[in-house]
Amino acid sequence: MEPSGNTTSNHTLNSTGAEGSWEINDKTKLCRFLCYGSEGDIYTAREQGHVSTENAGALLSLLQEGRGVEVVEEIKRFAQDGRAVRPGPAVFALAVCSQHSELKTRQAAFKALKEICRDPAHLFSFIQYKKELKEGMKCGIWGRALRKAVSDWYNEQDALSLAAVVTRCKQREGWSHQDLLRLAHTKPATDAVALISKYVTKGWKEVQEAYGDKENSEEVVKVLSYLEVVEKVKHSCDEAEVSSLVEEHKLEREQLLTDHLRSKQVWSALLREISLHSILKILGKMTSNKLVEPGSSETQTICDRLQNESSLKKAKIHPFSILLASENYKRGQGYQGKTKWEADGSILKAMDCAFYKSFMNVEPVGKRFVLAVDVSTSLTSVVPGTAISTAVAAAAITMIFAQTEPNTHVLAFSEGTVVPCSLSADMTLAEVTAELVKFPSGSTDCTLPITWATGSGKSIDMFIILTNNPLWTFTASPVDSLKKYRLTSGVDSKLVMCGLTSIGHTIADTEDRGLLSLCGFDLGAFCVIRNLALDLI
Repeated sequence: MEPSGNTTSNHTLNSTGAEGSWEINDKTKLCRFLCYGSEGDIYTAREQGHVSTENAGALLSLLQEGRGVEVVEEIKRFAQDGRAVRPGPAVFALAVCSQHSELKTRQAAFKALKEICRDPAHLFSFIQYKKELKEGMKCGIWGRALRKAVSDWYNEQDALSLAAVVTRCKQREGWSHQDLLRLAHTKPATDAVALISKYVTKGWKEVQEAYGDKENSEEVVKVLSYLEVVEKVKHSCDEAEVSSLVEEHKLEREQLLTDHLRSKQVWSALLREISLHSILKILGKMTSNKLVEPGSSETQTICDRLQNESSLKKAKIHPFSILLASENYKRGQGYQGKTKWEADGSILKAMDCAFYKSFMNVEPVGKRFVLAVDVSTSLTSVVPGTAISTAVAAAAITMIFAQTEPNTHVLAFSEGTVVPCSLSADMTLAEVTAELVKFPSGSTDCTLPITWATGSGKSIDMFIILTNNPLWTFTASPVDSLKKYRLTSGVDSKLVMCGLTSIGHTIADTEDRGLLSLCGFDLGAFCVIRNLALDLI
């Protein structure tokens, strides 16, 4: 089955001009960097390392070859099409392009700024990256091109949306909207943007003096009214008034004071509009602070939203995100151990329901998969950085692939034995977990799934092997088995080796474009697997 949609392949052409070479070229390395912040063949789950030119050699090489405009287009694709695990690498790469010596590259980078840095936090990161890249150089960063690009970022937005943005995310990375508007010498394109600029740089008092007695346009009146509400909330101690304003004007928690966020009444208003992603992140803290209690209306609102298919679809929330949040909430304390709570049973039931319903949000890749679980050792360890056991993680991963990819074979293997697992659509996570752990343990041989496919005559596009063992301990290399399988089957198969408890070691030092190692597992791992399957990295 071929994948739906148009994708740009990063296959390397061999000497005869035909596809099939597994050499890793600079374009592939760039795409890996944009996807997960490294040019190497290892993806480390939950890693949030600061990107720099030290791990972006391919980016610099492509710029030196005069391919800067092509690089900017690739950055846009990864930033806009959901191909990136996190936004940092794409924003950094854009900052590098914006300071390149070639005029066309700089122009393309600045033109793409508002498309890639839609959120103000990303804009602030872009400016900070440019500052860091200029360290040690005599010239500053605020040239004419940057001033115009930043000014356009503000001027080309809908005025009311801009007012919401500048009051929600005021500063990041040591930069504020006031800094950017001042340093960019922004000349507002409309009266409404002029009003917002004055509010950010001069404050509400000067806005009142300048606009209070004037005859203003309809757009200015709307923005003025919105900012008045924001200011009113900022100075209000009346819970009923704040909750009413939150509900009426759809204000977000970032626009409220810390004292407001201690109020049940205010949270009751926030919970109707706050994103499901945000709810899952702060559920433990809300329970700890008694903002969510058994049988309360707030608890019922959360349960209703979690079980509502329309809400789940709108949020595009992934089942693995819900599982991570659910297991952490069930745990009853934060990772630092400071915040503790008693998990609410009705919320846990709602999260369980949401886990199964959210399978509809997983977009099929349309490839032929073997998903093999190594049961040679006990799957009782915990996946680093999560509250999930390796057994539950393996079960969830297999369920997600089995239910969203029609051509998926699920295998359990150990001690020279491979057992195909038949997972029905109505099986629960607990039932799938029990199915995987029932097999006896033994020695590990990660070549077995590939050998099984060869012996069964199966055509497989990607092998995904989940193991509890460290990736560097294997005596038999699945890489060699993969190469033999390619020759035997004639299929350009790929291999993803996932060490669920591994912390940064790869299975082999290979320059094979079809092989990746995952250390640990998180939501980003699904993105990495998808990109590899579609030849995007």
